[in-house]
Amino acid sequence: MKQDILHLEFKRQLDNLLDNGYPEAANLSREKFKAIVEPLIMKVDSATYDIDYEKGTLPFVIVVSNKFVSTEFAMTHASKDGKDGIIKLYPHEPRNFSPIKDVPIPKQNVYMCLNIDRGKLNINLPPNEAFDLIAKDSRFPLTIDEGVAIITHYPKFLMKNNCFSLLASRCKGNKRVPAIWLNSKKQPNLGWCWDGNPHTWLGSASCSQRLY
Repeated sequence: MKQDILHLEFKRQLDNLLDNGYPEAANLSREKFKAIVEPLIMKVDSATYDIDYEKGTLPFVIVVSNKFVSTEFAMTHASKDGKDGIIKLYPHEPRNFSPIKDVPIPKQNVYMCLNIDRGKLNINLPPNEAFDLIAKDSRFPLTIDEGVAIITHYPKFLMKNNCFSLLASRCKGNKRVPAIWLNSKKQPNLGWCWDGNPHTWLGSASCSQRLY
């Protein structure tokens, strides 16, 4: 039963990517794009099926690298309640942020994050402190690609009082930490906060592992 549910969820996410034009954005046919993504279905059995928007947990998400499909494209196709996502990372752009060395990210263009936690228990902690707590739990903070993937597949996961930072993406020599929240117009917003500043509505998201 669990396997069937996870496989159906995988198919839903793949169809979501297809319907949102990801093959075209990657300059591939739908068939070639599916051929890249579909083998990942063999990995979903490692996930715990736990979708709880209030608690902030998800079993897995299919992640598409920004080297394959740009963050700009992905965010405009990450909609919540009919409102498309936007990017406000000034004075930087998504390409200026890279995964930190302490977090191993697959080199593959498409992979999965498993057993995601939005960070309800580390709300109102500065990102630097939240990072230490995540590491103590043997978990890994998320990147921009992974955060965008979450709201692409699960827009309801982005909640007003518990949005999330993406501690695994950083701009070199910079104290800015990317995060995704709902702006005043209730649009998903990819922006940044300072690494030492706490926010009562902002946690730090993590996953248990990445598979490819």
